[in-house]
Amino acid sequence: MSVASDQMEESVEHKQHVVNHNHTAHHLKQYFFPTEHVPRLSASDPLASQLIAEEKPVVLTDTNLCDTALKWDLDYLAQHMGSERYMVFLSNNHKFKYYDEAKIKQYKTNFVPPTRRVDLTFPEFVKKLREWKPGDERVYLQQGLNNTVGQAIVMDFLQFNWQWLNMQQKNNNWGPLTSNLLLVGMEGNVTPVHYDEQQNFFSQLVGYKRCILFAPEHYERLYPYPVYHPHDRQSQVDFDDPDMEKFPGLKHLQGMEAVVGPGDVLYIPMYWWHQIESLPHLGNTVSVNFWYKGGPTEKIEYPLKPRQKLAIMRNVEKMLLEALREPAEVGPLLRSLVLGRYTGEEADRQEGALLSAAAPHTN
Repeated sequence: MSVASDQMEESVEHKQHVVNHNHTAHHLKQYFFPTEHVPRLSASDPLASQLIAEEKPVVLTDTNLCDTALKWDLDYLAQHMGSERYMVFLSNNHKFKYYDEAKIKQYKTNFVPPTRRVDLTFPEFVKKLREWKPGDERVYLQQGLNNTVGQAIVMDFLQFNWQWLNMQQKNNNWGPLTSNLLLVGMEGNVTPVHYDEQQNFFSQLVGYKRCILFAPEHYERLYPYPVYHPHDRQSQVDFDDPDMEKFPGLKHLQGMEAVVGPGDVLYIPMYWWHQIESLPHLGNTVSVNFWYKGGPTEKIEYPLKPRQKLAIMRNVEKMLLEALREPAEVGPLLRSLVLGRYTGEEADRQEGALLSAAAPHTN
């Protein structure tokens, strides 16, 4: 083990700890997989910079990134976000699973969206949230921060710690900032496990959220939907009711987790799976994320990194789908590419090898 690795382990051992909110511990649901804690570090700690450079999660405790937004509770937002209508999702249960409307139309699937979208003014949204009772649809506002959100909100936004953000972007050779999403949800809301293809600084403003993460190495163990499916980038696995026979790779799943509160910033690396939960019984939550495009493709070195393999798989799927225009033809074509040159018993042997290679790793 290198000296740097020794220093990292020592620093993590001394500085890593669960968020010091003892009142949250009994609200954490226990799942079927083990987790370790995401390191919590000062933004000035060299280890924090090292983890970001290595694309590993870290909670930063003192970035002062969104200090001017720590007052963005429901009353403040209702007062200052004006009469514009914002994007709100409604769900019959606690889960808010993303779906791509364009893919529903493009591939004419029989897909039934798990949530529905409405456009509400912020006071209308707050009324639904505050008057909610068991049996009602749950609500979750997800709105891009732009010049429609009211002058006071824009002024708070302009006073974020952009100097620190710009330094992170430059030091890690990321692409441009693509969007900021304002997330306002009810306690108990869950965004099920998925991954994004961008770098993300997740800033918690009001309330507490639990974030469960899995490295790209767990791609196959979380059984993603195919790229043409409206749930692209989502896992088929229901963490509340896992089917171990259908998804045997779950037995080897290992994660990381953190609870973030006001002022915390969680770095979620691109291609890392993550599930976000607003902790129950602790009030509503407000968060803002900062999404950046990944940097230029790094020098190819073998063996390939897990996220490089993931990107290759996605691009192959996308290219084939674009060329064939029919999702059902993608699988047979891939099979033909590998097995088409074989016949008889040799074809059976090769197919067995192919299925074995595609099986989740058990190490």
